Order: sequence, then C-alpha cells, then structure tokens
Amino acid sequence: MSDENGTPDTSAGSRDTSTGAAGTPTGTPTGRPGSPAGAGPRPEPLRFFGTTWVDHAPGLRGYAARRIAAAVGSLAAATVSCLVLRFAYEGIAIADLGSFVTLLVVVMFAVCTALAFRHTWGSFTKRPDPDRQASLRGLLAVGFVGSLLAYFFRTLTEAPGERLHRGEYDTAREQYERRSTRRTGNPSKKRRRG
Repeated sequence: MSDENGTPDTSAGSRDTSTGAAGTPTGTPTGRPGSPAGAGPRPEPLRFFGTTWVDHAPGLRGYAARRIAAAVGSLAAATVSCLVLRFAYEGIAIADLGSFVTLLVVVMFAVCTALAFRHTWGSFTKRPDPDRQASLRGLLAVGFVGSLLAYFFRTLTEAPGERLHRGEYDTAREQYERRSTRRTGNPSKKRRRG
C-alpha cells in the first residue's frame, strides 16, 4: 500500500509502466492537471489492459482493441480447452473404466467449472481473500474453463476488474483532493492570532 494515497502500490511512477508489443508506453500521466509528476494516487494496472481503463485510451493498443483481443483470446482458449477435455473423455471411454468412473469425472469437471466461473466472476467486483484463494487453487485449476468463460463474458461489458479498480481509484483521488486542499500553503508562514 502506498502511504501517499492508501491504494496498492504496484507502479513506480505516475505513468503506466506497462508497454505494448513494440515496447512503447501505453498509458498517460494521471493525477490532477498542473500537479507535479508522481503527485496523487496512481491507478492500478489490470492484466492485459495496463491503465488504459482509466480514460479508455483510444488507438490500436488502446482500451477497445484490448477488450476485443481479450474476448477473442479467452473464447478461443475456452474452445480449445473444451476440445482437450473431450479427448480426455474419449480416452476414459476407450479405457472402459466403467460408467460410474466416467460419470464421476464428468460431474467433477462440471462442478469445478461452475465454481470456478462463480469465483472468477465474483473476483471482478470485490477483492478475494488471499487465504481462500490459495485453498481454491486446485479447484480453479480443474475448472479452468469456467474462469476463461467468466473472463470472456466480463470483457463484453468492461475490462475484467475495471469496476472494482475504478471505485478504488476514484475514492483514493477524492481523499487525495480533500487532503491536498486542506493543506495549501506553507503552515509556518501563517499568521498567529493573538
């Protein structure tokens, strides 16, 4: 956490340090106009989006292009994953392990996928508990298709996690504005009433 603004300190400066494919910076300076560089809260970058979610940066490497790429990529990954799971199911059927084992495997993947979808979808609106996240790591690995689908459906409306990060960033900016307007001027030069 940054002492200056009370938000997680993930970037080194007021600019987005994430770079595009060619190594060029993708973000823009943040903070108040006229404020010195580094003053004020800094937005937390999102995976695959950097800080383009703050002002919905236009361009080839901007917010809209990244949302389209993330949606297409997550849907393609989910499709390929389903094909791999189908091959695994056919392998179990060929091995002739019995209908009970086959049913057990199918139910396990279905339940884990549903739980992974729900957990991933919920993590876009509130920060998950780290201990619970660690305990669910195996379940999320088995239900990875659910996580991919949750990511795909969220990218249809916004960058995954944008609402959560925007709320935290706006709150941090409001608090910073209140603190900075209360502390204007040099307190040692103020006249004492006497």
